Amino acid sequence: MPKFILAYHGSPKLETKEEGQAHMAAWRDWMSGMGDAVIDPGMPVGPSKTIQTDGTVADNGGANPLSGITIIQAKTMDDAIAMAKPCPHVTAGGSIEVAQALDMDM
Repeated sequence: MPKFILAYHGSPKLETKEEGQAHMAAWRDWMSGMGDAVIDPGMPVGPSKTIQTDGTVADNGGANPLSGITIIQAKTMDDAIAMAKPCPHVTAGGSIEVAQALDMDM
């Protein structure tokens, strides 16, 4: 079954400890609801650096920086998108980029 990378962008707009706790509970419910489709629950990431084509290094990830990843499996891109749409990251102000992982002979 194909693998898909969910790349989270932006950060949730959580203003209180209670909002943070509710967000994490919703996140755990969403993640567990995907069951065996989750290959790697991934991790959040901190501030990034971007290596430009000329070799210079820029601070941050641009206008919409990466904030974490998850790897799932799904039959199709549409199925992967359907699994990603209910993610609490989206309803809290972030976005999710969905990309199919491709096999490559090295």
